[in-house]
Amino acid sequence: MCQLLGMNCNVPTDICFSFEGFSARGGKTDHHSDGWGIAFFEGKGCRLFLDEKPAIASPVAELVRRYPIHSTHVIAHIRKATQGEVALHNCHPFRRELWGRYWVFAHNGNLPDFDPENQRFFQPVGNTDSEKAFCVILETLRRNFPDGKPTLEKLYPVLRKITENLNSIGDFNYLLSDGEHFFAHCSTKLSYIVRQAPFAAAHLIDQDMTVDFQEVTTERDRVAVIATTPLTDNEVWTQIPPGDLLVFQNGFPLSIDERS
Repeated sequence: MCQLLGMNCNVPTDICFSFEGFSARGGKTDHHSDGWGIAFFEGKGCRLFLDEKPAIASPVAELVRRYPIHSTHVIAHIRKATQGEVALHNCHPFRRELWGRYWVFAHNGNLPDFDPENQRFFQPVGNTDSEKAFCVILETLRRNFPDGKPTLEKLYPVLRKITENLNSIGDFNYLLSDGEHFFAHCSTKLSYIVRQAPFAAAHLIDQDMTVDFQEVTTERDRVAVIATTPLTDNEVWTQIPPGDLLVFQNGFPLSIDERS
């Protein structure tokens, strides 16, 4: 299956360290070589980089590894194709506009024989189950809230219901964000770590690379990194229980009574 990477933080932060290890899984330390992509939110703007080449051999990925783009919401994906040919239009993350905001989505899994109908406003450009699922999510949200984005308290149960329906079809791990809220759903495998003071050094699994975060952060910084499998071998990652839909904000997963 594919690989997911997400970052949510309370101050704009670069993802160079995590992406260094993550991109190695796109053809070097793993066999996910059917394209990749990454999206960075900057205010209401969203930078999106996609390439059908393996991440380890992509000049665009090399640019991202060396270019410290600072963002509070980042979603990245390395593809191992299960549905749809290897092509740029099938690379994740996918991006659409809803309620005057960009929404970005990336999926890891497989939804067999998934062919939804009656999508009025959101249509897939490619032919992956992932993009079809994203269109269903946005179509359902728009139908339920035609007058604009609701509060998180109202949006969350609707998104959870859509997620449960899609998860019943097959494996449906995903990351979703509009630059304000960051959603992570675990169907089979997804983990996260929250880095905050006191910071320590971290060592990548896929590259011999270490960063001492105490040297590059302040005491106020907080960063949540979400990945299909842990990226470092000297930190404790939290595995998200299958079926859970987490909401991250300001670098931390919200509890039920904080959703408002």
